[in-house]
Amino acid sequence: MRDAAEPGPAQPLADDMQFPWRGGNHFTLLGDGENFFPLMLAAIDGATDSILLEMYLLSSGQVAGRFIDALLRAAERDVAVYLLLDDFGARGLSGADRKRLQHPHIQLTWHNPLSLRRYRRNLARDHRKLLLIDGERAFTGGFGISDDFNPAGPAPGWRDTVVEIRGPVVHDWHQLFTQTWQQWGGLPLLLDAPATTMQAGDARGCLRASHGIRGGHVSRSLVLATLRARQRVWIATAYFIPSRRLRRTLRRRAREGLDVRLLLPGPITDHPGVRYASRRYYAGLLRHGVRIFEYQPRFMHSKLALCDQWLSIGSSNFDRWNLRRNLEANQEIDDAGVATAAQGIFEQDFLLAREILYAAWRQRPWYQRLREWAWRQIELLLDKDD
Repeated sequence: MRDAAEPGPAQPLADDMQFPWRGGNHFTLLGDGENFFPLMLAAIDGATDSILLEMYLLSSGQVAGRFIDALLRAAERDVAVYLLLDDFGARGLSGADRKRLQHPHIQLTWHNPLSLRRYRRNLARDHRKLLLIDGERAFTGGFGISDDFNPAGPAPGWRDTVVEIRGPVVHDWHQLFTQTWQQWGGLPLLLDAPATTMQAGDARGCLRASHGIRGGHVSRSLVLATLRARQRVWIATAYFIPSRRLRRTLRRRAREGLDVRLLLPGPITDHPGVRYASRRYYAGLLRHGVRIFEYQPRFMHSKLALCDQWLSIGSSNFDRWNLRRNLEANQEIDDAGVATAAQGIFEQDFLLAREILYAAWRQRPWYQRLREWAWRQIELLLDKDD
């Protein structure tokens, strides 16, 4: 697949970053690090041509060590390795690990390096998560390469879900990576784009990408899928700061009799302030029939939306603040079999969650209301910076 000739610049994508729906794909949902990390590491070890890794969270530890070991083994086999890391998200990567990644067959580019002179532009991060192997299979979801997702760690690993992708939509993930890579000064990728004709199954899929203020296609697509749904709208997200349009749409569909549910973090979370701010939206949603569940055993970090048999999974939290600033990307899927698998994942998680009931919510103590109000003011202050 590698070009022998010096490549020209990649064909740039339009600012709106819209990709078509493509048939002929195969998707596999994988729950938690104990399932998706071994498969990713095996894929890296099996790579023969190229590895593209775009990652927000990369921090030194057992998980990162295993990935770096695998990437170095691939580089020693003359596999071309391209790493696109967010400078803020990878701040937990040690100097020793950064030095280990200095290899002739490993190209490393940093997204939006932090600088005091850049001021508010430092807020724009690459929140995407992508591992692409040999132009044939890709992985995306909410995961990070961090011990936070380590099922064998001292604390329970964060709850997350990943999708393995095969088929024509891999081409679009490659194109999206290429554009971002070249935007941030990476050397040209000596790779051909995967063919859009390779067939891996019969599922339809579409890559949906958002590019900060230049696009909110992930959130707009969710709103449209919610409006088209006939039976259910189930959403799992780690941070819930929804747009006014999404809130209005969820309330409307619940009033119309759809099964509308939100699966959100419970008391275990990495950003308690965001949880308090998001709880300010509960009353307005519960009053119109939206059901809200807070996951109890671990930090709920999954990013899933299921509208009938339409599924969206990827980096996006359906959080309006992040979608305005960050690079995000989700895999959308239209397939009955994948929807059934996603339904099973949701149902298992609902069993481990506490449902928030409207009558009880109205009786919550004053100090909880005050805390929610305070964090809501901080959220509004941040919104004024846009």
